[in-house]
Amino acid sequence: MVSNGAMTSATTSDLFLPEPEPREVRYTVISVDDHLVEPAGMFEGRLPAGLQDRAPRIVEMPDGKEIWEFDGNLYAQVGMNAVAGRRPETVKVEPFRFDQMRRGCWDIDARIQDMDINGVWASLNFPSMITGFCGRVFSQCSDPELGLAVTRAWNDWLYEEWYSPYPERIIPMGITFLTDPELGAAEIRRNAERGFRSVTLPERPHRIGLPSIFKDYWEPIIRACAETGTVISLHVGSSGMAEFPEGCPPMQLGATLFGEMSLVACAEWLWSAWSLKFADLAIAMSEGGIGWVAMLIDRLDNLVDRSGYGMGWELRPAEVLRRNFWFCTIDDPSTIDTRHAIGIEHVMVETDYPHGDGTWPDTQAVIEKCWGHIPPGELRLMCCENAARLYRHPLPATVLP
Repeated sequence: MVSNGAMTSATTSDLFLPEPEPREVRYTVISVDDHLVEPAGMFEGRLPAGLQDRAPRIVEMPDGKEIWEFDGNLYAQVGMNAVAGRRPETVKVEPFRFDQMRRGCWDIDARIQDMDINGVWASLNFPSMITGFCGRVFSQCSDPELGLAVTRAWNDWLYEEWYSPYPERIIPMGITFLTDPELGAAEIRRNAERGFRSVTLPERPHRIGLPSIFKDYWEPIIRACAETGTVISLHVGSSGMAEFPEGCPPMQLGATLFGEMSLVACAEWLWSAWSLKFADLAIAMSEGGIGWVAMLIDRLDNLVDRSGYGMGWELRPAEVLRRNFWFCTIDDPSTIDTRHAIGIEHVMVETDYPHGDGTWPDTQAVIEKCWGHIPPGELRLMCCENAARLYRHPLPATVLP
């Protein structure tokens, strides 16, 4: 095990911009898509004695890189896209040591400080590299007993070390066991009983070797979410990236297609009809933006009114979409004015800390620049009130603007 100690491969000034001053707070912000980087000691003492020595662990490579080792595999991107605060010229490659990331990536006290700098009231955090955005690494462990134990350990750490110290500032979201839906449902219920508000599931599970969302396999997990009020969070990339043609620039093309990926996943989850079976089911599309949503609604209406392909449900498909799905945006300056077509009560904001798309430490300024023309009541809905209602999270005494 290695510590998060002094810089070894470069000095702090070489990698990081000067520490930013706290920004003026014009808007009360709940970010529904941020990330935590699993700390090196996350799993220490959290597994049954017979499994503890097989828990994920950080190892240091001869070249100085810190990487995760688990179940016979190595995971090199210990700081997957954790580039907040880095000098732009230093982020050509992923951080590969903890001391090459802001401490707020993995330390909750430092994270709250970074939220304060950015003017963010509360934050929902997705996992990072060793977990996969939806916990798939643990679910697909070669030893199911170990995989389940690590899944539970991750959730226990999230609850005890990340959420509990600052319950007004962190919205607790867990992972679950995907390769046994009954066990997965039980983990969702265990978490819900102690206050978890969401679970991250794969966007398109068939792409990572699991049954498709159209299969009854998922019924126990989805029923557990519906019955406990647990929001299903579907993060772009949780079941892999878009298909890459030979010779393409994968980073550029993959990042360009986030909206397309979210559109496809949303359409599949809609037509899976789980939202008809469970009318109270809540599904949040994370990091896909909103630019495609009004187009999807138009298309769904056309399927009913023009071709007739969308007939057969008691509700119009677009009505189900507006009732059961929520959408998050960093800014969407060209398409934010489609918010009423989508449903203003179903649009939420994200900062994506600490990733390259993120707006830290200038989220307040980004909202002002892109959304400053929007009436204050609508701004309050999108910046915090919709998220507070969906995730049943408290707001501060004064909500801005």
